Amino acid sequence: MKVPWRWRLLFLVALVVSSLQISNGQDYDDGGEDALAAPPPPGMDTCNGIYLTYSFTSKEKELPYLKNKTAQAWAFMSEATIMNTGTEELQGWQMHVGFHHNEVLVSADGAVLLDGQDFPSPVEKNGTTLGGSTMPDLKTAIDTAGDYNQMQTRIQFKGTLFGLTARQAPMPKNIKIVNDGYICPKAKKVGATFMYSCCKRDPKFKDKLKKKTKFLPRRNGDLSMVYDVLQAFGNNYLAQVTIDNNNPLGRLDHWNLTWEWSRGEFIHDIRGAYTHIKDYDECIYGPPGQYYKDFDFSQVINCQKRPIISDLPATMKNDSKLGKLPFCCRNGTVVPSSMDENRARSIFQLQVYKMPPDLVRTAITPPQKWKINGVINPDYKCGPPVRIQPTEFPDPMGLQSTATAMASWQVICNITKPKPKQAKCCVSFSAYYNESVVPCNTCACGCNEDKRCNADSKPLLLPPEALLLPFENRTEKSKAWYSQIKKKYPAKPPCPDNCGVSINWHINGDYKDGWSARITLFNWDANPFEDWFAAFRLDKAAKGFEKVYSFNGTLLEKVPNTIFVHGLEGLNFLMGEVNGSNPLKDPKVPGKQQSMISFKKKFTSNIDIKKGDGFPKKVYFNGEECALPPDFPRISAAAHNNSLARFLSAMMIAVCTFALLMTDHFN
Repeated sequence: MKVPWRWRLLFLVALVVSSLQISNGQDYDDGGEDALAAPPPPGMDTCNGIYLTYSFTSKEKELPYLKNKTAQAWAFMSEATIMNTGTEELQGWQMHVGFHHNEVLVSADGAVLLDGQDFPSPVEKNGTTLGGSTMPDLKTAIDTAGDYNQMQTRIQFKGTLFGLTARQAPMPKNIKIVNDGYICPKAKKVGATFMYSCCKRDPKFKDKLKKKTKFLPRRNGDLSMVYDVLQAFGNNYLAQVTIDNNNPLGRLDHWNLTWEWSRGEFIHDIRGAYTHIKDYDECIYGPPGQYYKDFDFSQVINCQKRPIISDLPATMKNDSKLGKLPFCCRNGTVVPSSMDENRARSIFQLQVYKMPPDLVRTAITPPQKWKINGVINPDYKCGPPVRIQPTEFPDPMGLQSTATAMASWQVICNITKPKPKQAKCCVSFSAYYNESVVPCNTCACGCNEDKRCNADSKPLLLPPEALLLPFENRTEKSKAWYSQIKKKYPAKPPCPDNCGVSINWHINGDYKDGWSARITLFNWDANPFEDWFAAFRLDKAAKGFEKVYSFNGTLLEKVPNTIFVHGLEGLNFLMGEVNGSNPLKDPKVPGKQQSMISFKKKFTSNIDIKKGDGFPKKVYFNGEECALPPDFPRISAAAHNNSLARFLSAMMIAVCTFALLMTDHFN
């Protein structure tokens, strides 16, 4: 059927009108764009503080596929967010995530681990703490007109976990901010894959700052490293690194410092220190060579992303090009201020070249992932660099004025307690009332793969003279000793302690008004120790400390019940191990130093030396906490019997004498 043209025209007009009405209805809809916007996350709109979230994203089974679910590895991805919804800027945020599924973090984009570990990093049972890498400070909505890019940061986690079924979602126990002055309630879970918390200012927290500053105040720690920018140009700057030892028992010998450049920087020049590798190939064949096309890279000191830096020897102190800096060139030795305040600091300077887009003088990013270690020194765990108030320096001309650095960052490192069988020194105990020595613990400083010895058994008792022999030369003496004291010698003897330094604490005597001990240090390594020190914590006996006779000794004020000793001037070298008189048949001889130490009982009248009160509860050598033996010498049955026999003999003599006197009297 043919439709008339009039009807066709009317139909077209009606279609146009209806489309206009639909358009107008959309333009003036009450909801508009807001009606389509996603609602805020749970709890964010009522949080006046720091809003935290953690959301689990995905999990996938990893090779190898195992039937044992506790051993099966799973790759996981998750995300955490930190948003400042309060009225105060959060400087240097630190977030704790309570991982508890034996996680191994492979990456955490947007954050760094505060313990200074590299990825992949096994997570401890109580979780891990992270800090900001690219965005350490979170501003408020008031100061940024609600700019979320400045108010919040995101952390993208990738890692491996263990011990879950296919349907389980691995959520942490808790999430919280660990910055000073904040209180965080336990995180609330929403469903199986999301949790949140709102941390607020603690009203009871008293800020020690008298005035508000743009950057964070300096923090306290066992070791403080400050990265000061002294001069800045378009494409390079001059920085100074200052290392301060703040722990009365901390120390570094032959320190090695490493960090990671995050923006493609390289070291052009250095003073007061040196890099272990001087190689510019990575610059020439990398991005620096492409940008600095006419640059003479033969003068560049180091182009590594992770350079290793060490202190110069004392012979370079007055070198016009490399030395002539205060507190430099001491062969990497940094001692406690209680020992020598002038040597508790180390300084070096370096000239750093930058890469695009950081070619303005204010675009400076400090290196990340700082690590420092020494030789038989404590293990330090370092946090990320935190922007602090610029360092003030005295005027170089001696005027009564100060100059400030352009920018300063501080890295705090703290000493960690050695894990079992990972110490670097060990202790043996002996006493006048027991003929046997309790030697260093089995595998105190690690174990090898020798299956001929038992790594889990207690050490064998020794005669005193065996302490002068290397472990491999003690077998015959220990067998003869076990035969003498009528004990069964094990078929599989314990493994050696494997320590380079050992210390013997011997109770020398116990009398009415006091008691004494003998300290002997053994160096089983070939290298000597210059300006060594040791410390002994005696919980009950320290207050009675009187004197150390062949060492310098003092009772520390800042460390409770701890006696600090070090070598006298001219006698402060603990020599290394040397060959015997006849190297073909005589055992090696350790370096050795010895001193008596005496105590009074005036202030410690309740101590019982024979029950262990005279043995230290902690021992340190050059800052490293030494492994203690599993027990202390007890009063042996033989000694008890001998004492009883002497007492009975004395009583018999007294009775006989009395009888004879009485007989003579009556006669």
